[in-house]
Amino acid sequence: MDNVQTNDLQAMGRAAKAAAATLAQLPDPDKQRALNVMADAVIAATDTILAANQQDLDGATIDPRFLDRLRLTPARVQDMAAGLRQVAQLPDPTAQIDRGWVTEDGLTITQRRVPLGVVAMIYEARPNVTVDAAGLTFKSGNAVILRGGKEALHSNQALATTLRHALTSIDLPADAVQLITDPSHALATELMHLNQYVDVLIPRGGAGLINRVVQTATVPVIETGAGNCHIYVDDAADLEMARKIVINAKVQRPSVCNAAEKLLINASVADAYLPVLAADLRAHGVELRGDDRARAIVPDMVAATAEDWDTEYNDLIMAVKVVDDVDAAIAHINAHNTKHSEVIITNNLAHSRRFQDLVDAACVYVNASTRFTDGFKFGFGAEIGISTQKLHARGPMGLDALTTTKYEIVGNGQVRA
Repeated sequence: MDNVQTNDLQAMGRAAKAAAATLAQLPDPDKQRALNVMADAVIAATDTILAANQQDLDGATIDPRFLDRLRLTPARVQDMAAGLRQVAQLPDPTAQIDRGWVTEDGLTITQRRVPLGVVAMIYEARPNVTVDAAGLTFKSGNAVILRGGKEALHSNQALATTLRHALTSIDLPADAVQLITDPSHALATELMHLNQYVDVLIPRGGAGLINRVVQTATVPVIETGAGNCHIYVDDAADLEMARKIVINAKVQRPSVCNAAEKLLINASVADAYLPVLAADLRAHGVELRGDDRARAIVPDMVAATAEDWDTEYNDLIMAVKVVDDVDAAIAHINAHNTKHSEVIITNNLAHSRRFQDLVDAACVYVNASTRFTDGFKFGFGAEIGISTQKLHARGPMGLDALTTTKYEIVGNGQVRA
């Protein structure tokens, strides 16, 4: 493995700052070339990466629900490389001028995009995040310090080493991508307080990890969220559409944050629709937990508890509630959601507009699956995470979310009276 990497966070911070200064001045053609070289290196190292991943899988003690996130395959390695190539082709956000104007004092003011500087990430057992984060931060002119979960340590080391060697091969600073290889909580906590060097920290994982970072860090944090996502089937819903969307949102990848966890259904259609939806879900192995009204229609549902309404299952489990109208659905969602992704299935334009106006979430859908909340699907190439906060960035975060703005002011001798 790469013996240049170190777990001395002060040294890593200094190196990241120096690398970030270089990247901030790097022309976009050079960024494109570097990202393509990184992609080539990932493909060339496929066997090494998969062998390292197998070590992680062999030693994994995580919940079996999350093994799919940890597992790499030749196709997934190809996808990571393809993601780097796609990011390479995206417009450089640091070339963007947001606006410009001349003040009454004759000052010319330009607001333009600039890199954040040094981005740190703490994430769980998802090796693809290592490559996605490296690609997005590099393209946006930032250096990155990565701290992945211990369950993916060998995979992350193989990936980070591959990316660092690729950068070195074209005379760019390897320290644009650094990996903390000590998985201790103590070092993670130190990273959360590395204010001198880290400009922003992004946690990516379950609610426990995110809450710990938000509550502990003194470094500025972009909060990414767990996904307690809801689908509301309105009284004006198309049943066949509802069936397809509910199954896709719950079943396709139940362990991810954009999977649906709750099904709300309008009382006026519940007698006709709920038995059909319940049968479809059960045919795909989904355990249903219902409120009293839902269980009156489908009696063999497990009784939902108060805790169920706030739980992200990450599993083939779905809680079901019968509600009187769109306003009741909105009230329930706003009381229990994690502000991630929410859906209404309806052909009533007024209901859809009301739902999108009043539901408090980063992504609010009409007649589409929650599974589309994803930077790649949004056309961002990849994502650094899905922000559920309201400051700086919200929803899937692509390149623009990894920049801030700078005001550049030009005068000709003005002084303020």
